[in-house]
Amino acid sequence: MDIDTRLLRYFMAVAETENLARAAQRLHVAQPALATQIKQLENQLGVELFIRSRAGMTLTAPGKVLAKQVPGLLAGWDRILRETKSDASRTACVLRLGAVPSAADGHIPEIIRVFHRLHPDWEVDLRQGGWTDPTAGLDEGDVDVAILRLPFPGQDEYHLRELFTEPRWIALPEDHPLAEREDIAFRELWDEPYVASPADTGWWRDYWMGLDARPRDTAIVGAIARSTDEWLTAIAGGYGVSFTPASTSHTHARPGVVFRPVHGIGPTRVAVVWPDASETDPVVRYFVRCCSDVIGQSADGYRRPS
Repeated sequence: MDIDTRLLRYFMAVAETENLARAAQRLHVAQPALATQIKQLENQLGVELFIRSRAGMTLTAPGKVLAKQVPGLLAGWDRILRETKSDASRTACVLRLGAVPSAADGHIPEIIRVFHRLHPDWEVDLRQGGWTDPTAGLDEGDVDVAILRLPFPGQDEYHLRELFTEPRWIALPEDHPLAEREDIAFRELWDEPYVASPADTGWWRDYWMGLDARPRDTAIVGAIARSTDEWLTAIAGGYGVSFTPASTSHTHARPGVVFRPVHGIGPTRVAVVWPDASETDPVVRYFVRCCSDVIGQSADGYRRPS
């Protein structure tokens, strides 16, 4: 019998949280989709893994046996995948770099130039993560190191070096009543509809609606966007507002959309992140140092919108 490792990861999240909603948030997937996957795993195994009640999800006796064995199995499989992919890239002298959009776009070309001074024979293969992949391939073992926005799901499993912080601003339709203001209080934005990423992005979607700093029941979704272009088009069309890094006002200016500072909500942070498999790699370590050196030369780390 072949079992998809993704089902086992979903199973462990529910087993550890004993709550479907919390597990879905941790995995950044939709709760109904997670429930379906757990049922699929039970059907494949032919056993009931959880006792379901209003209080939550409790492991059955067979579920406890599985929960004891799965972590070691997954850890071993992850290590095999990472080492296999990493060895292939080392042999080809390729450093696989992941980056989420806008995390450090203005700095990456200079970081790569500095890196090439010591490693001119190495190629940097840049992978841009999409809206639904906040680790830009790190979780899948597809990159050796990544430049990401913090926090992201599962970040405690990685090594990281914070590079800079950047304020969260609000993107508004240009005819919005608050668009003329030079500074907006976070509390004034609680009742606004938001242009958000799809529900299955879970935690990532919540963070960019400010739900890390306000009650969850205040969230109103006005439209769904799956790309930056869809997001800007929806905001310009008046479907909602959205939090965004301050630098977006410079890198993604769009007619019909204005960007304003917000006080009362914390900043987003940017870090260079790498897994255990890369910890002792001298090439990765040098790349991490390049990131710190290049970004450390600017006063605030991020490029201020002009």
